[in-house]
Amino acid sequence: MDLVSAVEITIAPGARALVPTGLSVAVPAGYELQLRPRSGLALKHGVTLPNTPATIDSDYRGELQVILINLGSNPFVIHRGDRIAQALVQRVEVVEFVEVRELPESGRGAGGFGSTGR
Repeated sequence: MDLVSAVEITIAPGARALVPTGLSVAVPAGYELQLRPRSGLALKHGVTLPNTPATIDSDYRGELQVILINLGSNPFVIHRGDRIAQALVQRVEVVEFVEVRELPESGRGAGGFGSTGR
């Protein structure tokens, strides 16, 4: 779903802003609400979310606010009602971490960035 701004705000080039949506939600236990950038804002204006996907936990009850960053070269004006992000509800898997002395072998091993080819 699209999230819209509840305020008018200008984000300077290189600046971040916390943009309120005017919405509060109750995400069911076992789920999270993920906030993601809008591709058109990123492509046309360089405006995106610096922490994407952003997670809204199921026990949060405050107003949804979106952190936006302007990576473009011009100030970006957001008007009340403008679409600023997308939201997606996702199931959260509960896992239990177990401390071990060694990890099992894998084909990749400790190979990092770029180690799996193109």
